[in-house]
Amino acid sequence: MSKFFRRLIAILFFCACFWLQPALAQDTTLADSVTARVLWDHGGTGTINFSQVSLSNWAAGGQNSLSVLGIANLYANYKDGPNTWNNNLDVTFGTVKIENQRLRKSDDRIELNLKYGRRASEQWFYTAQLNARTQLTPTYNDTRTNRLSNFFSPAFITSSLGMDYKPNEKLSVFLSPLTSKFTIVASQGLADTGAFGVQPAMPDILGNPVPGTGRHFRGEFGGFVNVRFRQEIMKNITLQSKIDLFSNYVVRPQNIDVNFENLLNFKVNKFVSASIFVHMIYDDDIPVKVDRTGDGVLDGTGPRLQLKETLGIGLSYKFK
Repeated sequence: MSKFFRRLIAILFFCACFWLQPALAQDTTLADSVTARVLWDHGGTGTINFSQVSLSNWAAGGQNSLSVLGIANLYANYKDGPNTWNNNLDVTFGTVKIENQRLRKSDDRIELNLKYGRRASEQWFYTAQLNARTQLTPTYNDTRTNRLSNFFSPAFITSSLGMDYKPNEKLSVFLSPLTSKFTIVASQGLADTGAFGVQPAMPDILGNPVPGTGRHFRGEFGGFVNVRFRQEIMKNITLQSKIDLFSNYVVRPQNIDVNFENLLNFKVNKFVSASIFVHMIYDDDIPVKVDRTGDGVLDGTGPRLQLKETLGIGLSYKFK
């Protein structure tokens, strides 16, 4: 069985466990079953966006292209007295086909967020949170000669203890002075190059890197702030915004890692929707290829603001 199918089976099994956990919480008696359904709230949305360009005798030039982007958002939330448990799984995968070129991946992301809270006051909760982010399939450079990333290469896992301020259903501000952040690069080839901030391969006596000696794991300890906001800003227009801020207590605490996501959803009708997604990342430990001399040639590396923007119009379905 290929690695892709093994990963697909593992992901499907994981999603099934995620989705079925409300059912697993139910007892066999009718009364307990009714209670469990009240305690759990689960559902999600699925969206498929299409973009297509077709040219025939077009004097200005251009290329035919077709792109497809799939987005799935699942949630399962539990609430019983002072206890809350929020679970979210987000999966995004897209491809693009340009005329006379091979099929390419345009987007690839999977993120799981688990958060347990116990009420401390009317608007504050003692909270423990676990967040994991990675991708599904490999990403290559333009010539497909080098692999740039892969499943769990990288993976970012953050575990936090702190307080969550929730004045209403729209806003959540999580403050954690005790946070562990882990970067995992499972691919040995990428680990040897020091990709995504892990320690690269050790040099030999001639200064050449020794294959197989790169570290797969990098751990950090620091403070963490997570802000989530969701509101219908106009009729049928909803804004979802999330920002994560992390400071490493040990190494350069003044350099804040930033992960900022904004999603604007436009609901046309029950099945048709449009969306704009803007994702910004700044991590001082992740080197990015840059042009230091301004001659158009990438001749160095350094931390830079990473930016991704997607616009999609397509079919959407919401279920509970």
